[in-house]
Amino acid sequence: MTVRFIHTADWQIGMKASGIGPVGQQVREARLDTINRVLGVAKERGINLLLITGDVFEDNAVDRFLVRKVGDKLSRFPGRVYIIPGNHDPLVPGSVWEHAVWEEASNVSVIREPEPIELDDCILYPCPLEEKYSTRNPTSWIDAGESEKIAIGLAHGNVEGLPDADPDFPIPRDAAGRAGLDFLAVGHWHSFATYPGADGAVRLAYSGTHETTKFGERDSGNVLVVEIDERGAAPKLESVPVGRLQWQTEETSLEREGALDSVLSGLNEIPAPESTLLRLRLNGLLYASDRAKLASVEEIVSTRFLYGIVDGQSLVPAPEDDSWIESLPVGPVREAAEKIREQALHASDEEKKAVATRALIQLFEMNEKNHEGE
Repeated sequence: MTVRFIHTADWQIGMKASGIGPVGQQVREARLDTINRVLGVAKERGINLLLITGDVFEDNAVDRFLVRKVGDKLSRFPGRVYIIPGNHDPLVPGSVWEHAVWEEASNVSVIREPEPIELDDCILYPCPLEEKYSTRNPTSWIDAGESEKIAIGLAHGNVEGLPDADPDFPIPRDAAGRAGLDFLAVGHWHSFATYPGADGAVRLAYSGTHETTKFGERDSGNVLVVEIDERGAAPKLESVPVGRLQWQTEETSLEREGALDSVLSGLNEIPAPESTLLRLRLNGLLYASDRAKLASVEEIVSTRFLYGIVDGQSLVPAPEDDSWIESLPVGPVREAAEKIREQALHASDEEKKAVATRALIQLFEMNEKNHEGE
């Protein structure tokens, strides 16, 4: 009998999003709203099984009204929902899982014990977490080799071999095969990732978070639709975008005078700015004649998009552009500008270079204002 389900994880409802200022609240609301989009995918595909593999909430201290909202949304799903607590929301005294909404939502099961759950067409092998950190493999107890039904594991942790990953709830890359599982649905990392076995079949995967969490996350904002035709068959996976917000990083190197014209044009081509968080990185050479264009870029980025920031720390005054200096009056001001330019060009680190470049721009602007007042 074919089994179809949606695998999702790492909703991080209630996350702080403190690094993006006043739009943090909108980002938090989007994470809550996108639950409806997750359920919408299930409705469109006729799927009645939803598996959530940890970190539904940012932590166990989130506002209990948020817990109620999540529980109410899931209670309206016409199928079954199975949730394992993750390392952000582990099963500890006073956790979010003690809220009354989980008893009221009859279709939702918060799994509290690592033991098999037999359904009509499959068996679930869940691995709920009871602590925030651990060096033990949460899937080590699973032995599904003798199962006659399709065997599906639910776990949360670091798949071994991930770059820069601590041995926190380590999960072997061949954990599904070792445990006799047809598929192991994993949470913890926010990007969609698959781990093919020796036969090429993917039996272990991260779904990724339903809404991107920060700049630099690769392939997030998705849910995973999984279909398994029979016991032992290779799972069919489809990563489906559901995220409402786009976290976009653009990087441009300025190598000639007037290069900011193409940056301005590129900003006009970014779709849906009202739902885009943009980080624009500029490096290379800044010419004095482009200073006004730089100000326009900064203004557009900060006002047109849901959130925008321009990182120009790597910009340096173009060394051949003497107009930075020649427009200044002969004397202490020009001498100061020459020293600042030298510091910008030869600073030992990016932060000092950025401070010197910004100081030169401000000195240039102060001189212009003084001339305007004459």
